[in-house]
Amino acid sequence: MNNKVNYTMIGIIVLIGLALISGFTYWMLKPSSDAATQKYLIYFNESVLGLNIDAPVKYRGISVGKVTRLRINPKNTEQVEVTVDILKTTPIKENTVAKLTAQGITGLTYINLTQGKNDAPPLTAKAGQKYPVIKTVPSFFAHFEQSLGDVSTQLVGTLYKTQQLLNTKNQKQIALLLQRTAQMMDKLNRVLDNRTVTHFHSSLKNIDELSYKLDTLVPNINRLVNKSVDWEVKINRSFDAIKGTYFSMDKTMKGMATSFSNSAVTFEKMANTMNNTMLESQNVMSDLQNTLDDFNHNPSAVLYKKTANKPAPGEK
Repeated sequence: MNNKVNYTMIGIIVLIGLALISGFTYWMLKPSSDAATQKYLIYFNESVLGLNIDAPVKYRGISVGKVTRLRINPKNTEQVEVTVDILKTTPIKENTVAKLTAQGITGLTYINLTQGKNDAPPLTAKAGQKYPVIKTVPSFFAHFEQSLGDVSTQLVGTLYKTQQLLNTKNQKQIALLLQRTAQMMDKLNRVLDNRTVTHFHSSLKNIDELSYKLDTLVPNINRLVNKSVDWEVKINRSFDAIKGTYFSMDKTMKGMATSFSNSAVTFEKMANTMNNTMLESQNVMSDLQNTLDDFNHNPSAVLYKKTANKPAPGEK
């Protein structure tokens, strides 16, 4: 039995298969004679690596045309001009955009058209344009390349700053810091012996018991606070009553002071009247005493003497 592999036959079969696949693809993408096509131009600002002639043009995953020409834009060498044939039945609008999309892991690329708003007007050629121009958006690889460039720039900056940070002077400071940290950890390790750890656990246990007692004591404190509030209300009421009594006593004292003042005036008048009465009584007693003395010396003169009339004011 011959186990040798005929590589020539396998190569021929593979080439035939590739040819059949290519023919089938071309047959699928080639517009029929009944379907008219419209030429469009697409300008890419990025690399079109993997995009070849006859590469498919898809509209939301449906093949609607193919690439017919690739060249550098004569008016802008930074762009690639791609000419495509697309079925006229395809709704190409003014807001339709084209994007390069990779086909799996084959390395080939096709053009994917994305529709914008449905009510946008159809795309037509502007003044000076031979064919309508479809707008483009960056592909995934363009975004990735730009992001990679930004990351590379930031990475270079970070490495430069790290190099500046780890200079000779800072290395000495870092070494000194590490040495002191090691010394501190050694001292801390000596301090935290078994006895210290035991005391620390006991302290935590006591704190836990204290927390439990505080939780038990909180309701009593709340009741005491409520009673204190009631007591404060009663005291306020008592103070209000005492204040009212004080105002009443003040009013009474003012009335008594007014009465005492009036009584003092009355007593003063009575004292003046009594003084006048006493003076008159003294005068009468003095006259009576004189009369008695005259009577004792000469009774008849007292009995029969005539009283002389006192002259009126202004008379002699």
